[in-house]
Amino acid sequence: MRTDMLSLRARKGSVLAYVLVIMATCLILLTSIVLFVVSQLQYSMKQHDREQALQIAEGGIHFYKWYLAHQLDGRTANQVQAFWSSGTALGQSAAHVANYGNGQYSITVVPPVAGSTIVYVTSIGYTVANPSLARTIKVRLRRPSWSENAVVANDFMRFGDGTEVYGKIHSNSGIRFDGLAHNTVSSSVDKYNDPDHVGGDEFGVHTHVNVPPANGITGTFRAAEAPPNAVPNRPDVFEAGRQFPVATVDFNGILGDLSLMKSEAQAGRGKYFNNSGQGRRIILKSNGTYDICTVHSFNAATNDIIKYNRRVGGGTCDTCSGLCVSNYPIVDNGAIFVENNVWLEGTVDSKKITVVAANLISAALKTMYISRDIRYTHSDCSEVIGAIGQNDVEITRDSNDILRIDAALMAQSGRVGRANYVGANAIRDTITVTGAITSNKRYGFAWADNLGNHVSGYQNRNLYYDNNLLYCPPPYFPTGKNYLIDLWEEL
Repeated sequence: MRTDMLSLRARKGSVLAYVLVIMATCLILLTSIVLFVVSQLQYSMKQHDREQALQIAEGGIHFYKWYLAHQLDGRTANQVQAFWSSGTALGQSAAHVANYGNGQYSITVVPPVAGSTIVYVTSIGYTVANPSLARTIKVRLRRPSWSENAVVANDFMRFGDGTEVYGKIHSNSGIRFDGLAHNTVSSSVDKYNDPDHVGGDEFGVHTHVNVPPANGITGTFRAAEAPPNAVPNRPDVFEAGRQFPVATVDFNGILGDLSLMKSEAQAGRGKYFNNSGQGRRIILKSNGTYDICTVHSFNAATNDIIKYNRRVGGGTCDTCSGLCVSNYPIVDNGAIFVENNVWLEGTVDSKKITVVAANLISAALKTMYISRDIRYTHSDCSEVIGAIGQNDVEITRDSNDILRIDAALMAQSGRVGRANYVGANAIRDTITVTGAITSNKRYGFAWADNLGNHVSGYQNRNLYYDNNLLYCPPPYFPTGKNYLIDLWEEL
């Protein structure tokens, strides 16, 4: 009997131990489940707050873009510079903090450097409930520069046989393109009457190159390149296609940009030269300086220089040297403004400069002349040249047979090109422009008859768009009228 009682008690103890083990196990599992659920809820809430923080930060960016649109859209270059120079822009001198939904954003701004429109905006967003989960967005805004196209024109254009272009081309009028375009070609008109031949209207962008396998060019009206026919696919001419009609580009505001360049040069952010003589010859040098001579006389038939004025006293020089030359340092990110004609050449090394030939005193428009190479040393954003002629950017008759120009060229009232010269050196071999061209009137470095026969100018014309100009335009170079976001990143 006693043995049975002991056995029963032992069994009861074993059951109790098992129950305690099971209860402990269940409690551990239940606690783990509860902790897991709680952690998932906390994680979800944190993720929710992090996502909200990002949206709040983006809200700050959109606010600042709206703010700049109301402050600066349509304003002149002088007005834009005055706005940033005042130091009163939101986020410029101190962070701009504002409520947004159930959180806040804090905006800080790095304003443009002199000669640029690029502004960096940083927006930090966070919720009031969880400010430690802030998200940060940084964007770059800029007013797109006119140097972002290989060629922009306000007049109709003709690109002849032998022309090869690697950047975008646009005209507010029509374009006849008989070369090879590696990027898009666009026009603001859907059709126009090509002045180089008789006949009806042809497409806003059209070609007279014969359809392969045929060769050559037809100089007369082409029905296949005229409405109401469908626009033919011509990848042999337009590798990236053609677009028309598209929005026009406004040339009217460039004069205000020239005024800004003059005032900046006079203020020491560059160098100002008056209207002495017939203009200045400027030779850029890779040692960070430039030589300059006052032009005494030039040949009106060829636009090449004959003599120079001495710096002091009377007399002239046959070359830009000796008593006729002065030397100045290149002000980086500055402007050289000459209130007269300019003959420009030379090489820069790690300098960004814009050279202007413009008369803002009287009605006599001035021209930028080019006879010799204009070159970069490294071809990166540390080296940029802008060459602006109030009238033309003109290649002289006796220019280099093989001419290389690394620059953004702009003719504010006239055209970028080469006159229909006659006589010695009328026909030249090859011109290569690595940069961009903006021309108010009809652009061109060559002259041909209706059959495409070369009669004057450069037989080979290579136009390469310099991609550095997209984000590193020349100092004070004319821009569009609106700020756009071109870089977005989360820090």
